[in-house]
Amino acid sequence: MKALVLVAAVLGATPAVAQSVVSPDGRIAVTLGTNAAAQPTYRVAVAGREVVAPSTLGLEFERYAKLSNGLKVIGVGRRRGEDRYTLRAGKTSSVAERYNEIVVHLAEPDGKTRRLDVIVRAYDTGTALRYVVPTQPNLTSLRIVNELTQVAFPADYDCTGLNLGTFGTSHEGEYDPVKASAIRRHNLYELPLVCRTGEGGPTLAFAEADVTGWPTMYLTGTETGALGVDTKLSRRIDEPGIAVKADVGTGIRSPWRVIMVGANPGTLIENTLLTSLNPAPKGDFSWVKPGKTAWDWWSGPILASVPKASTNDATIRGYIDFAQSMTLPYMMIDDGWYVNSGDGGTLNPGADPTRPIAAVNLPALVDYGRKRGVGLIVWIHWKLLDTNMERILAQVEAWGIKGIKVDFMDRDDQDMIAYYHRLAEATARHHLLLDLHGATHPWGMTRTWPNFLTQEGVLGAEYNKWTRRITARHNVTLAYTRMLGGPMDYTPGGYRNRTLGTFAPHPVGPEVQTTRGQTLAMYVVYESPLGSIADSPDAYRGQSGLDFLAAVPATWDETRFLSGELGEHIAVARRSGKTWYVGAMTDAARTITLPLAFLGTGRYRTRTWTDGATPTNLVTATRTVTARDTLTLTLAASGGAAAMMEPVR
Repeated sequence: MKALVLVAAVLGATPAVAQSVVSPDGRIAVTLGTNAAAQPTYRVAVAGREVVAPSTLGLEFERYAKLSNGLKVIGVGRRRGEDRYTLRAGKTSSVAERYNEIVVHLAEPDGKTRRLDVIVRAYDTGTALRYVVPTQPNLTSLRIVNELTQVAFPADYDCTGLNLGTFGTSHEGEYDPVKASAIRRHNLYELPLVCRTGEGGPTLAFAEADVTGWPTMYLTGTETGALGVDTKLSRRIDEPGIAVKADVGTGIRSPWRVIMVGANPGTLIENTLLTSLNPAPKGDFSWVKPGKTAWDWWSGPILASVPKASTNDATIRGYIDFAQSMTLPYMMIDDGWYVNSGDGGTLNPGADPTRPIAAVNLPALVDYGRKRGVGLIVWIHWKLLDTNMERILAQVEAWGIKGIKVDFMDRDDQDMIAYYHRLAEATARHHLLLDLHGATHPWGMTRTWPNFLTQEGVLGAEYNKWTRRITARHNVTLAYTRMLGGPMDYTPGGYRNRTLGTFAPHPVGPEVQTTRGQTLAMYVVYESPLGSIADSPDAYRGQSGLDFLAAVPATWDETRFLSGELGEHIAVARRSGKTWYVGAMTDAARTITLPLAFLGTGRYRTRTWTDGATPTNLVTATRTVTARDTLTLTLAASGGAAAMMEPVR
């Protein structure tokens, strides 16, 4: 059936009068207008410089008559607002972010009744827009094929993105450089897509927020071949011809289409737009405790004290003991602990997370961990929860488990996004932390559900077990791209550090092709409130850097980008309480000098862990610094460094 188009015309048919909204600081302006074909458009300027050229807006439906050019404005609302809130976990503990908003109310002419609203916000750190179909007579349901939201570029931007090429993946891959002119119609770029606007111009990151009742969005080449990107919604599994099936009811709304704006790629790391654009949490989440976790899967598992280490009581107790020795609040038991599990993405008949295997006495292990200050997190295949969510979660909660890791969704259609929300609500009700693997990109949902601490959707450390893809350049690039969306469960902690020439993939006892310094730095550079200490206890025993791994927090009060270049190197400072931590990662060998003005007043005892003569060596040093000083770090090839700065009393 030929698709029909519903377009949000933001002007009356005649005369054409543009509507604009400007950020509170006056730097960012969004102007709504129409093009020569009488299609509605928006454009974005930063400090007077056009960074998004006039770009069309609209929604494409399967069956309804065309609502297109000539929609009349029946009202325009304006307001000012401020997103002021706290976060239980993340890059900052508090946010105060002002915005100006315009709402354009539209209706068909000639006595027809269908209506559409367009909401646009301008923040000091970016813009956001969304569509709303309000309740209206003779319109009870919608079948949406796609959005017509476009981002037109006034120049051939240098972008960096992950081209997945297809729907239904685990969202794991490399973020590579791409010219805007090389983005093709058959490409499907993951969010966020990061684009530099040219000499002296800002960097933009295209993302989405508050994905509810909708699938996730991809970016693809424009239909006309013009510079820029069009949007493409993930298709439904049951009806691949459409993306959204919804009852109008009290009205439906699209997710926010977000453009994050920064002076350079690094400053985008500080951006909080995605959480600001999500609903506030409801209920008491004081029980949510971010923290680091030991993990049995990545290393094999292997454990010298257990000759036949596997998913059994002796092995799990060994990992709990290690977690206690490192003051880690959690230990994660991966796939294989319940009957008919252990085959990863393959769901075996009779698999049941309410029935542990004979080798795992889960209640006894919970008690063993509790006495040592270590809570347990368990792995569960997503399909089992989809059909038996309440029964399984009630039993997991009754055992005293602290959280669950859910895996292998590998989808982001409308029904799967509904599953995410259903699972977040149910785990919150059962006082369980949530970690999603085999997941799509984040969109700020961690604000609404603070128990939802982290998610995968990243080409992470597990790939060291079977590929050479996890290079230092890839690791650095992730901080400027994937991480802009939100927490990422990369699962760092590999302590079998090798050079590029000596590294080899091993499924048991895996190695990493980066230095010990880069391993430590990841715990500062990467955002994940459930940070994994991924290697075997044997790999850490007697090694340097454990004092830093034990001390570094998993959540932060403040985040500052200090220095770096996309794909080449990065240095980030994060504050927890009064203590600052610095992480630096690099591709090529280099020496970086970091200003310490972020420290504020007073003196700070500073300990550093930097690369030594071999990939496993660390050089440690201690000095006292103030905000007037600098910190110089020498980084090896594929290396890094970490620092901890505590106020001197």
